[in-house]
Amino acid sequence: MWLQRDITLRPRARGVHLVTGEVLGALPELEEVGVGLLHLLLLHTSASLTVNENASPDVRRDLETWFGAAVPEDFTWTHTLEGPDDMPAHVKASLMGPSLTLPLRHGAPVLGTWQGLYLCEHRDAGGARTVCATVHGEPR
Repeated sequence: MWLQRDITLRPRARGVHLVTGEVLGALPELEEVGVGLLHLLLLHTSASLTVNENASPDVRRDLETWFGAAVPEDFTWTHTLEGPDDMPAHVKASLMGPSLTLPLRHGAPVLGTWQGLYLCEHRDAGGARTVCATVHGEPR
């Protein structure tokens, strides 16, 4: 089985946002996969995807706080035409990465007990974000 679909994630403010339910809810066909792979590619250069702890909101806040300190807006950026948050967003997105590849087993991604999928929105108002999801696997 092969499936490819673009998933539009709703707009979010700057921060680290749990999107596991939103992504998986857009892929009901995953239930048909016994073993396979799910590849997710975020089609943007100022946001990123990651897997991290899904229980404590403190983790999300701490990640955002660290990124703000590590990649400040008040730096001597050359690329400034799209606002002061744009170039720092590009750097953060490069550090985190635009894609994830997850194993599939028994109709669902294999994630640890405390793991979830995150959209890291690195702009103040990045707008809706599109993820290209590709599923490849054997039927259950």
